[in-house]
Amino acid sequence: MERGMFLDRDGVINEVLSDRVKFVNRPEDFYLLDGVGEAIKRFNEAGFKVFVVTNQGGVGLGFMEESALQDVHNKMEDDLAHYGASIDAVAYCPHKPHAKCACRKPMPQMILDLADNHDIDLSESYMVGDRVPDIEAGKKAGTKTVLISDREKDKADADMYFPDLISVAVWLSDLDDQ
Repeated sequence: MERGMFLDRDGVINEVLSDRVKFVNRPEDFYLLDGVGEAIKRFNEAGFKVFVVTNQGGVGLGFMEESALQDVHNKMEDDLAHYGASIDAVAYCPHKPHAKCACRKPMPQMILDLADNHDIDLSESYMVGDRVPDIEAGKKAGTKTVLISDREKDKADADMYFPDLISVAVWLSDLDDQ
């Protein structure tokens, strides 16, 4: 079995609710956060399978079509390729918020399905997010959890806290070197 790195998208990989972009509904709204390309490359080099697990309620609410979401994910993969980084798979929940579906975080179904399809040992894997539902989904799936946001630090019961994704990657590199 392999190790997995499950990453939330908005706020972990790309900007959202920033001065430059509010929501990412088109490829031109997608901007990688600083250090993300290098971080994902480090995860790749450390032998992690890297997955994106993202709630995309804008599809269910009619703000974007699934084809536009795929265009955004293609842009993400193209941007990451400039760093020599790659994503193994993207899973998304297109349902409206409060739809009570099994796939919308904090439910763990996206993580569980990816783990099953890619032979991932969840106990040796990480879920990295910037919100409480990300951490809850990771815990329910059986991963270690990492919160990379100060604004929800006192609400989330994460296993670890870091300021950004590159800090997680540096920490894991140091850990693997020991």
